[in-house]
Amino acid sequence: MAQKKMASIITLSSVPFLMVLGNSMLIPEFPKIKSVLGISQFQVGLLITLFSASAAVTILFLGYISDRIGRKKIIIPALLCYGLGGAIAGTAAIIFENPYPVILGSGIVQGVGAAGTGSLAIALAGDLFKTKERSEAMGVLEAANGIGKVLSPVLGAAIALIAWYALFFSYAALSLPIAAAVWFFVSEPQAKGSPEPFAQYLQRIKKIFDKKGVSLLFTFLGGIVVLFILFGTLSYISDILEQKFTLHSLARGAILSVPLLFMSSFSYLTGWLLKKKGKHYKLSLVIGLVIVTIALIILPFCNTVWVYPLTLALLGLGSGFTLPALNTLVTSATANEQRGGVTSIYGSVRFTGVALGPPTFTLLAEISEKVMFFANAGLTAASAVLIFLFLKEKILLPDKETNPKSEI
Repeated sequence: MAQKKMASIITLSSVPFLMVLGNSMLIPEFPKIKSVLGISQFQVGLLITLFSASAAVTILFLGYISDRIGRKKIIIPALLCYGLGGAIAGTAAIIFENPYPVILGSGIVQGVGAAGTGSLAIALAGDLFKTKERSEAMGVLEAANGIGKVLSPVLGAAIALIAWYALFFSYAALSLPIAAAVWFFVSEPQAKGSPEPFAQYLQRIKKIFDKKGVSLLFTFLGGIVVLFILFGTLSYISDILEQKFTLHSLARGAILSVPLLFMSSFSYLTGWLLKKKGKHYKLSLVIGLVIVTIALIILPFCNTVWVYPLTLALLGLGSGFTLPALNTLVTSATANEQRGGVTSIYGSVRFTGVALGPPTFTLLAEISEKVMFFANAGLTAASAVLIFLFLKEKILLPDKETNPKSEI
């Protein structure tokens, strides 16, 4: 990569890094937050659910706007909105006797901010890089996402030693320098021509789905399933580590960082390998989902604490195989002018997976732990089969004759 482009992708990688802190830093502290606020496991899971649900809705609109006015003009205000939500939550925890409703509301504000960040950073990286380089760029972005997840459980536990609500203030403290870095160090390609009317824009998006819809929908399936499983599992395991093994927050954070470390490492490695090969995206997806299925089948039989890091490492390994391939296929499926819209639909799907994971796992766990893990193992196995049968890799990758603007 050229030096200027490398600076852009490194700066852009700080955006998903910050976004994962919104969820991953809180998860190891769920037991403490439950205790302090006097709420249930389901209620504490709503902190992630409302954050992710508001992001899933908002991102659909911001994708179109970013295609019209530019990605940076959305990403920077969104980062500031994300920080504002954290400041509101932290302040509420200090001044209100029962801050839970305000903290839930601040999660919605943060979710709106998150909607204009991670997925649009992926779209902007897609604008900046050609197809082969794009695989490596997507690997870097997912690696940054994973590094944020690796660091955030331990970082969250350390910050919570000051005060549990200090976690929220940390979002505000980090969003300001990252917004400034995006402003100064990321150069965005100039749009060609004037923005098209909304009706025409929707027509172009429709044409993309008419031509590539089946394969795109199965990439979306992969995205929602992987994030659903990852956050549902981590939320549940955090509670198990505290209730069953009485581990303190730093130990919980260290164990929960293991799958995220593997996901980060293999996201970068997978992106690099896919760049070299320029193919095998579907194979990478299927292998990743099979590995996640194996991890879910093993988890209900973990009876000693040391087995959890090993099994969770499999979960991270599988996620690391899937996400860079998914990102590359989605960003390569369309020209720059519609990439924000299609990528934002994909981002909405990913946020939906994160939103549904914790409450669904909690409800299934009330039946039994084995039902919870085996049902989700069936979901990932079925997804792997469907993707193998119906996703057509060549349909999503750029074709210079039919999609000349996909190569930049």
